Amino acid sequence: MEYTLCVPCLFGLEGLAAGELKRLGMNGVRAENGRVYFTGGAEAVITANLCLRTGERVLIQVGSFEAGSFDELFEGTKALPWEDYIPADGAFPVKGSSLNSRLFSVPDCQRIIKKAVATRLGGRYKRAWLPETGPLYQIRFSLLKDRVSLCLDTSGEGLHKRGYRPAHNAAPLRETLAAGMVDLARYRGKGDFCDPFCGSGTLPIEAALTALNRAPGLDRAFAAMAWPGFEPGRWEEARQAARAREFHGAYRIFASDIDPKALEIARANAVRAGVTELIRFEQADAGDFARRTERGVLVTNPPYGLRLLEQREAEELYRRFGAAWRRSGNWDLALLSAHPDFERCFGAQADKKRKLYNGMIKCDLFMYRGREALKEAREA
Repeated sequence: MEYTLCVPCLFGLEGLAAGELKRLGMNGVRAENGRVYFTGGAEAVITANLCLRTGERVLIQVGSFEAGSFDELFEGTKALPWEDYIPADGAFPVKGSSLNSRLFSVPDCQRIIKKAVATRLGGRYKRAWLPETGPLYQIRFSLLKDRVSLCLDTSGEGLHKRGYRPAHNAAPLRETLAAGMVDLARYRGKGDFCDPFCGSGTLPIEAALTALNRAPGLDRAFAAMAWPGFEPGRWEEARQAARAREFHGAYRIFASDIDPKALEIARANAVRAGVTELIRFEQADAGDFARRTERGVLVTNPPYGLRLLEQREAEELYRRFGAAWRRSGNWDLALLSAHPDFERCFGAQADKKRKLYNGMIKCDLFMYRGREALKEAREA
């Protein structure tokens, strides 16, 4: 069966997710705000779930229509061929969101969609009552300016949950965002990689997975594994194919943090991710950063001064780290911050900036070229 598939993304990562899907050989890839669409069958669903680094979920789009009233929402939902996807015993809870739509009450929309799907399935299966004791078919809806999109979630837990981070420190960076930052910094396993504010280790772990070309979903389960047509054997075959595409080599990945408890968590996460031998962790103050490299990239997410540090303390930290980086030599830098005056505190204007979101926090990824900064520092 050929599906229209949708991958929701964090804002700013749509182009990266689209690029991943194209490299995976997917058809009809097109990016929109906050999501990427493509087409494919069961193999495409399985491969995308296992291999995507920057997408949040893999959804099968059942249908889309306009609805400005609850009657239109009910009738539009009931008209869709739910029986093509959900068996008589399938469980079909409803989740979703509404933005700039007349139907702004999410609980009411959930109730209407649930009733419409139950009405459709009950009629097709000739049942007055649906047991919902079988596999999970999570229905996800989005309402945007009265446009309804109805999908089935093949992933279950979000794809950012790789399985290596059950524990984290006070300021976790979502794995999909970390993978996007590594991609934007153009790290592919060559040269040195370093995160001097590593926290729970998400950035260096994602860098290691990227260097290995290891599919991030290898060690987790997905909702669609219980669906007819998505038997476990097909998933295992795809896992073996993904393992065969891995690289093997020596990599120089460094990670440090001033907090010893954060480093303990980071090391444990690296063990669970299977990359502990690839990353060298050490306790260090980023303000004293002095590691040298012939060719390297720093990718990091320092405290913003919003919750973890007072703003003045954060600004002083940026100032010290900026001075240390300019002395360090050859390190390109990709740094995520929500501070409104980061560049002034850091002491240099970024060569390039990119808008990203860390959860609900609007940030910039500030990107600098290391060789030029070192030259300027020496001339000054």
